[in-house]
Amino acid sequence: MKVISLLKVLISASALSWMMAGTAQAAEQGTAAEAEAMVKKAVAYIKANGPEKAYEEFTNGKSFKDRDLYIIVYDLNGKNLAQGANPKLVGKDLIGLKDPDGKLLIQMFVDLAKTKGKGWVEGYKFLNPVSQKIEGKAMYLERVGETLVGCGIYKS
Repeated sequence: MKVISLLKVLISASALSWMMAGTAQAAEQGTAAEAEAMVKKAVAYIKANGPEKAYEEFTNGKSFKDRDLYIIVYDLNGKNLAQGANPKLVGKDLIGLKDPDGKLLIQMFVDLAKTKGKGWVEGYKFLNPVSQKIEGKAMYLERVGETLVGCGIYKS
């Protein structure tokens, strides 16, 4: 009987550790709700502090970076104005940027910003700055004047 009881305890402990590991992995990734909240916070920051200060903070500061979440800003012609994961992209015209499957990423963002003003762009792939792997991604964005402000989530 004691052996069976001990086995039950070990199996329960093992199952619990697997569940906890899954929870820890999920906590390492930002959620859709967190991405939307970060965009709303970024839009408010632009309105309160002006674009120049805001774009500098989004790109080089720490207050708009959380795990794999970061802010991007593009004008409606596809020029990158702020990029929280890769400052080397700032100032570049990226309207023709394609994911590994040939999808025009920035064009998809611009189209959504122009037609709907805000929402999710889904079904593309991009480099995750945390894992350093190409992963599925979805981007929440909102139009602010002649720009779009976005934050994406990775779907590993």
